[in-house]
Amino acid sequence: MALIKSVRGSSPVFGKDCYLADNCTVIGDVVTGDYCSVWFNAVIRGDVNSIRIGNRVNIQDNAILHCTFEKTTVNLGNNVSIGHNVIVHGACVEDNVLVGMGAILMDDVVVGSNSIIAAGAVLLEDTRVEPGSIYAGVPAKRIKGVDKEKLSKTIERIADNYINYSGWYRV
Repeated sequence: MALIKSVRGSSPVFGKDCYLADNCTVIGDVVTGDYCSVWFNAVIRGDVNSIRIGNRVNIQDNAILHCTFEKTTVNLGNNVSIGHNVIVHGACVEDNVLVGMGAILMDDVVVGSNSIIAAGAVLLEDTRVEPGSIYAGVPAKRIKGVDKEKLSKTIERIADNYINYSGWYRV
């Protein structure tokens, strides 16, 4: 069963039809939208500040969401996929974004809507990702725009797939 903990007077609140893997951890001031999934070994730690997660968001295996005490929060929009082993630390990710495996988003990063963060990318503190961009590298830089086909075939497909996958575990 998922580890759900209250801390400092705050308890996680989950939207409709969310899936929590058996060994994920969700702590403190965390609020999710509907149809979200938190996968194996993922940690969402709202102990030092708030974490807000929109609708149709998947937090994949071993991902970590955390903030800096009294300084930053985590805000994820709708239809966001946070890949395996991603760290989101005090960052804002707008709607329709794919954050690839192993990427790191540091404090005060803002990822504009309809964007892709490549696997392994490191977005340094205060980075601003323009909407509709692909960022890659260490430190991450804009490499090109996201075309409409990639938007539907990658970002939307992965979000849809994770809603489907979560159904497999509800039996």
